[in-house]
Amino acid sequence: MSAENSKINGHRVEEDPKDIQIPVPWGYVSGKLWGPKDVQPIVAIHGWQDNAGSFDTLVPLLLPQAAILCIDLPGHGHSSHHHNGQFYYVFWEGVVTLRRIVKHYKWDKIKLLGHSLGGAISFLYAATYPDEVEFVISLDIASPCVRNITKIASMTGSNIDRYLKYENLTLDSMPCYKREEMIDIVFDAYENSVTRESAEILMKRGMQPAMERGKYYFSRDARLKVALLGMISMDLALAYAANIKCAYLNIRAIPGMTFEEPENYTKILDVIKLGAKKFEYHEVEGTHHVHLNNPERISGIISKFIKG
Repeated sequence: MSAENSKINGHRVEEDPKDIQIPVPWGYVSGKLWGPKDVQPIVAIHGWQDNAGSFDTLVPLLLPQAAILCIDLPGHGHSSHHHNGQFYYVFWEGVVTLRRIVKHYKWDKIKLLGHSLGGAISFLYAATYPDEVEFVISLDIASPCVRNITKIASMTGSNIDRYLKYENLTLDSMPCYKREEMIDIVFDAYENSVTRESAEILMKRGMQPAMERGKYYFSRDARLKVALLGMISMDLALAYAANIKCAYLNIRAIPGMTFEEPENYTKILDVIKLGAKKFEYHEVEGTHHVHLNNPERISGIISKFIKG
């Protein structure tokens, strides 16, 4: 695909992104680097079980004013899976991975753009390293999801057993599908959060060829389906929120994602607002994946924030 003629969802792509691999102890973190290569990029982090392709329609609308590095979190997209026996505590795993990336590139400060899980990771990183983050742009999430503690306690055992089940899956026992079947599965699984075209974009990094000709596996690690363990309490979320000093932009999709206790979203933002260098909150019409389905609804807000 030539950069001159390429388009995504009708939006012209200014240039083809560069594929990158960042070494980590268990393999590598993959990513796509968009924009000028001589400036430090904004790090963009996708949502749970998505991949770096989640930003394929949004990033071209933010170029050329910013360079953006879209990463695949461990076990997602083209990034290495964890070794057997190593659990995915997705929020904390993301913070540690982001710290490895910062150390790898020897950055003093970073700029973060995160959707869903990626926004929660950005929240935790900005709170953990408050003097090393210039800004956070968070899409349809305020912090790691705060779940009902009684439900967490009652579901812990079943989640551990599910994890052990997925850990024992062998490649020849994993289900594989024809391409159109896989797109159908993804489209249905997201329950109208993504369009069929968006599902196809995600599957560019979300599936890999199976041994059986014409069929594919999901490329993400099946163990990622178990994500309940490692959740934080509301008290802890508020304590982290109070540590955030950087400029902060939160864009909420309406209806967006359904939260177990939706009032917590506002409570977190109210605390961030007190300490943030600059704070903005916007609501836009769309699903949880509005940044992928309808990027033009948020690109202007983000561009203005970045320029400011």
